[in-house]
Amino acid sequence: MRSLLMLLLAVLMIVVTSVAASAHNYKSCDNPTIDTTSPSTTQNKIRIVPTSTKARPTTTSTMTSIQGGDSASNRFPFLNDLRRKYQHQPVFLQAVEEMAIALEPLFADPQKGEFYQRAFVVMTEPERTISFRVPWEDDAGNMRFNRAWRVEFNSALGPYKGGLRFHPTVDEGILKFLGFEQCFKNALTGLPMGGGKGGSDFDPKGKSDAEVRRFCESFMTELARHIHPSTDVPAGDIGVGGREIGYMYGQYKRLTNRHGEGVLTGKSILFGGSHIRPEATGWGVVYISKLAIERQLGRSLEGARCAVSGSGNVAQYAAQKLMQFGAKVITMSDSNGVLVFDDGMTQNDWNEIIHAKQVQRARLHTIEDKVSGRYVPNESPWSLNLELDFAYPCATQNEVDKDDAESLVKHGLNGLFEGANLPTSMAAQQVLRDNAESCPLYIPGKASNAGGVGVSGFEMSQNAQRLQWKPEEVDEKLQELMSNIYDQIVSAGDTLENGSNRAGFIKVADAMKQLGWVY
Repeated sequence: MRSLLMLLLAVLMIVVTSVAASAHNYKSCDNPTIDTTSPSTTQNKIRIVPTSTKARPTTTSTMTSIQGGDSASNRFPFLNDLRRKYQHQPVFLQAVEEMAIALEPLFADPQKGEFYQRAFVVMTEPERTISFRVPWEDDAGNMRFNRAWRVEFNSALGPYKGGLRFHPTVDEGILKFLGFEQCFKNALTGLPMGGGKGGSDFDPKGKSDAEVRRFCESFMTELARHIHPSTDVPAGDIGVGGREIGYMYGQYKRLTNRHGEGVLTGKSILFGGSHIRPEATGWGVVYISKLAIERQLGRSLEGARCAVSGSGNVAQYAAQKLMQFGAKVITMSDSNGVLVFDDGMTQNDWNEIIHAKQVQRARLHTIEDKVSGRYVPNESPWSLNLELDFAYPCATQNEVDKDDAESLVKHGLNGLFEGANLPTSMAAQQVLRDNAESCPLYIPGKASNAGGVGVSGFEMSQNAQRLQWKPEEVDEKLQELMSNIYDQIVSAGDTLENGSNRAGFIKVADAMKQLGWVY
């Protein structure tokens, strides 16, 4: 009997060890594929296949800064609880810290300082975060799934408004950073819009149209229950253009049998979109930079050497508008390298880039022999030590680091205007502040790239009226909107940077007070 018990115990230990190992292997499978089609599997069996994933960018320096590694982050003890709770979301904390630095005089105000501190802490917590899985089938018949979120950040000024991003680096922290910035950007437009952001770690790159469509339809199947013209109105962002918006809106119409509603912006002109929406962010950043250059430097964009990073919608149309104003566009880039146009981009160069990106969905190195510029692999516009007058970072967050900023200033930069969201790291921002005499113009993205969401607001208005405005009318309203934003940031702060942060914050704080949400 004793021998039998020992044998049973040994068998039990083997089974437990095997199950534990299997569980560990499954948990380590990021974005698994469920393969139901492999001929090597028997019927009714499902095989879990790990999907290759790209490494996320490291953010150690950002983490150190936010957790108290420099004196700036120690100025605001009322943020210590936030830092402790969200230390795993360093880019979000970076956005909070950047905003707090600009708001420091408000926090120190003897009459309203404590109120502003309370309001700011409340603003750093989203009103609601929705997370869900998105199952979809690839062209080989494998079932895949991705993670997705919608961060509904603040509705004090109106329905949540902000884009959807499909990119492998997306997580809740990235979307919280984007949603937090969106609240103040939307406030600057003067339109009744709150702030939000959403997306998924799905990567459209390398996927067929059919795969993208199936993913978008599955994504909207969940999202549809959370959006409404008076509740939450998403739009596009990185990885989400007109194709993706069309697929999602088509699924929304199937699910709800409601048509003509402004539940998404960035739609095709054929079903409720607005003229100038694809161009709006890029054109808007150039419009506001032109105002700043003319009014503060007494100069013109004519002949100015301007570097643009990225080659998506924002970069494409920023480059187009710069050329229309007579500037020389020296660079455009993607994640693999840079096209450098030493004498400035030509119209033919721009046309080739548009065709490559919007039609072929190709990388820039594939058109090197079709353009007048030279291709430099594994570099960014900011690492090439180019002689530049103005910089337009339009790619992604933290693309301009401290070394880049020091090189730009050394080579004669007079201004930096953010087309992307938070493309300038905190250390790089400090370099710009320290060199404000030689480089006096710095406008953060929450002001300079607000043209996109502004025209999204115009699209919502057109949908509500069942009207479509002419392109010239939308462009005129866009220029007026950017001019109003410029006036706000000039009057709200001692610098364009501080004014950009303070003007939007005060609007949201005052609205929350009047609603009884902060007191």
